[in-house]
Amino acid sequence: MKVLLGSQPAGPSRENEDFAAAVPGAAVLLDGAGVAGAETGCTHGIAWFSATLGGLLLSAITTQSARPLSECLADSIRAVRSLHGDTCDLAHRASPTSTVVAVRASAGVLEYLVLGDSTLLLADLDGKATAVTDQRLDEVGKRLRAPVDALSTGSPEHVAALAEYRDALTRLRNQPDGFWIAGPDPLAAEHAFTGTAPVESLTSVTLLSDGATRLVDLFELATWHDTLADVGSVGPDGLIRRVREAEAGDPDGRRWPRGKAQDDATVLHWVLS
Repeated sequence: MKVLLGSQPAGPSRENEDFAAAVPGAAVLLDGAGVAGAETGCTHGIAWFSATLGGLLLSAITTQSARPLSECLADSIRAVRSLHGDTCDLAHRASPTSTVVAVRASAGVLEYLVLGDSTLLLADLDGKATAVTDQRLDEVGKRLRAPVDALSTGSPEHVAALAEYRDALTRLRNQPDGFWIAGPDPLAAEHAFTGTAPVESLTSVTLLSDGATRLVDLFELATWHDTLADVGSVGPDGLIRRVREAEAGDPDGRRWPRGKAQDDATVLHWVLS
């Protein structure tokens, strides 16, 4: 099993809230989200949540190979809840959450699960790159983001508008008319996108947090095929470096309005053949 992994926090003094790991036959990637610091209601923090959930999920999908990925995710969410339910306010509106991408190869079949706005990139034998992405968060965001996108990223006005936007977004989290993401409620796992593909039809699978997909889905400077080619030629770290170069050219978000000038970025590339 050949796996290439690169991950970089949003800034040198920032904690990386992404988590990615692989074992023979399986891999996971999670992108933690929430309101920084004590406002989450969790004494452990967002990075702890994504890493703990990711580790438990990876263990579950490898040791319980007969259970569907969505059930493994629900079990893992329950397990994390039990670890800090007595010390943290899990009913807090900004309790830590995380996107989830999980893949498992067994008996010639690749199973996958995607929840939230991280991306799974499947490369077939013909070189075609197929992206599996949960667009529900983006669709909700587009309805609410106009006041944020009209302002310079990082300005006081932008910070205030972004806080209002996040409040509105939080009210739609894990709601039928909103979007779904892993948090305190195991029910979210039932709303993940799942599917399968024959392992023999694929050359690689690539898991990416949304901080690593900006060249495609935010900046529109590349295609998914370009992304796959970049990972193959310069590796995950090289792809992230290209994202950082684009971000550095637009620090105020004038060309590409966005909530964060830079975001945690993680790429896990699993070569199948």
